[in-house]
Amino acid sequence: MRIRLLHGLALLATGLLTGAFGYGAANLVPTFNAVPLDMRLSFHAELMKMNGITMQAAMAVSILSAFALAALAHGPARLIAGSAGLLTLGSFLITRFGNVPINGLIKEWARTSPPVDHAEILRRWELFNDLRTLTALIAFALLIALALRRQPTPPQ
Repeated sequence: MRIRLLHGLALLATGLLTGAFGYGAANLVPTFNAVPLDMRLSFHAELMKMNGITMQAAMAVSILSAFALAALAHGPARLIAGSAGLLTLGSFLITRFGNVPINGLIKEWARTSPPVDHAEILRRWELFNDLRTLTALIAFALLIALALRRQPTPPQ
């Protein structure tokens, strides 16, 4: 029973994380690219203030629950859950060392002005966003696959 609840928590947290990243990739980024640069920078800077706590919490719960599930599981289930945890950790690391430093630049540009190479820096942010979305999506798919796989029937 405990492992099923933990699996449910891992699915919920990783699903929310994947959904948030997916919404950003599918809707926010194209909108960022469709509006004037000053509007994008202002909105992006404000959005990052709101995302700080919620996204970090979703990443932390996703990572911890997947690794806890791996620790309690056996056989292939351990490998699948551990892989999901590693992929979610990858999403966190991409965010922390890829997106977050650029978010700091964007925050500064919103107050001043962007540098000449701002378009390249924003494209790099989008690449990091796509990568973290993909790693979260694969982690979520692994947890779904784990939930759907047949459990071995105990000998009678």
